[in-house]
Amino acid sequence: MNNQIKLAVAAALLVAASNASAAGGIVAGDWTLDVGGVVNAYYTSTKAKNAGSVSNITTGLLPNYLSVSGKTRQNDLDVAFTISIQPGTSTTHAGIQGANALDGAVARAPGNQENRQAFLTFGDASWGSVKLGKDLGIFASDAILNDMTLLGVGNGAGGLAGNTTTTGRIGNGYIYADWKAQAAYSTPNFNGFNATVGVTQSWNMQGADQVTTTGAGTSSARGGSQPAYEAKAAYSFATDAVTGKVWVSGISQEVKDIQTSAGDLGSTATGSTSFRAEAYDIGGTVTAAGVSLTGYYFKGQGIGSRLQMSGGAAADGTRLDSDGGYIQATYVLPTATKIGLSYGESNMDGKTSATDSTSNMWTVGAYHPLTKHLNLVAEYSKEVHEVANVNTADNKTVSLGAILFF
Repeated sequence: MNNQIKLAVAAALLVAASNASAAGGIVAGDWTLDVGGVVNAYYTSTKAKNAGSVSNITTGLLPNYLSVSGKTRQNDLDVAFTISIQPGTSTTHAGIQGANALDGAVARAPGNQENRQAFLTFGDASWGSVKLGKDLGIFASDAILNDMTLLGVGNGAGGLAGNTTTTGRIGNGYIYADWKAQAAYSTPNFNGFNATVGVTQSWNMQGADQVTTTGAGTSSARGGSQPAYEAKAAYSFATDAVTGKVWVSGISQEVKDIQTSAGDLGSTATGSTSFRAEAYDIGGTVTAAGVSLTGYYFKGQGIGSRLQMSGGAAADGTRLDSDGGYIQATYVLPTATKIGLSYGESNMDGKTSATDSTSNMWTVGAYHPLTKHLNLVAEYSKEVHEVANVNTADNKTVSLGAILFF
């Protein structure tokens, strides 16, 4: 089961064109084409602090996925491409779009859709490969790929209806790697060791997208004209009884023209400033006798704690520190059902005791392979958000559903 799930997740999220389909591919001239993807849906019920329960039927942390990829060998190069779309499951309004909206109803979109991947690769086993296009970011990518809620829902805060995905454990143990335009180089595999370095599109942060309120002041920023720089190194190992992986990654991006205002941090005038947002992480996972243990930690400055470069600056333009991580344990029962327990938290140093914040989440889940492609999922997650040690949010989410890989 573990190998099947890992292959399916890799097919859904990562680059390898040969992993996109379990069917072996279709030969079309010089190309071998593959089609693969994910379909999932969950019934969720979320109860927020001092509020009633809200129920929805929606996708989980993985969106629905349709991926088309191809590969060929030309001029001593392995050449490949991947293009994918991610249609949402959930809708929130009746009726249809445009002039055909029924009974004078306001025209509304029937659902959301994303386009997460459109990239090409070329290279050779002797010297590595180059990737150009849009794909999962480099920094923090292993954090989300090893999160057990990837097969489920995780956090249900903020309501799930109409979304293409949930947030899983994002913001409660790791920063979202996100899907980025990039130019990256990956080394060959050296007896289990490999590394990736790349430049990625800098985020353009403006207005509410980069606002941190501290007392009376706020700050906003736009992304720098220079790209972000990201890198990752990993080592995988396997014996007859134990398999595992350890990794480190990092990111650095200049954030320019931060508009500052008077706040409670000692600033008394408005202006602008710039800084470099940075973060690094370290993690590892090991599996033996059906037991898998995962540990992860990140630390950043000016990058935020949930979405990259969001909420990373105080009112006076000071970059804010953040850190966090998660621990996770899973066990495969004799029935092939995988059960798991995980805890994670993310912390923001608001530079004053009144603005320090933390978010943490417990998740317990069961993931049963009804067939080699279809998994039934049951999860319970509890997220708590605190500011100045005061509980400002408490969300409990129960989810039941299924996820299919093809």
